[in-house]
Amino acid sequence: MKSIHELEKIRQSALEKVNLRKDRKGTRIVVGMATCGISAGARPVMMALLEEAQKRNLEDVTITQTGCIGVCRLEPIFEVYKEGEGKTTYVEMTPEKAKKVIVEHIVNGKVVEEYTIGAYEK
Repeated sequence: MKSIHELEKIRQSALEKVNLRKDRKGTRIVVGMATCGISAGARPVMMALLEEAQKRNLEDVTITQTGCIGVCRLEPIFEVYKEGEGKTTYVEMTPEKAKKVIVEHIVNGKVVEEYTIGAYEK
């Protein structure tokens, strides 16, 4: 850095990157990828989500990973944050179930109730 101006440019660039995380439109899918999730099979589940979203050209869907979601016995877990809806938590997922969630919930707008944490607790 040679000047205050350069420092300000770096600051603005960093703020723009952070602002990408706020007020997102569309759908976010967050996969639990702590050691508990990974050991239960979260990696293949995440790959299936990514592949299905790409196959269907879902540009308004963001798929990311996070640490432990907090219910390790129900791993693999992912959460769907769909614009205009509350959070939906899917548990004991497999790659096949993940693909079904993309088709039914993300594309067609119908929550796959039997895979949710609410259905599991009943």
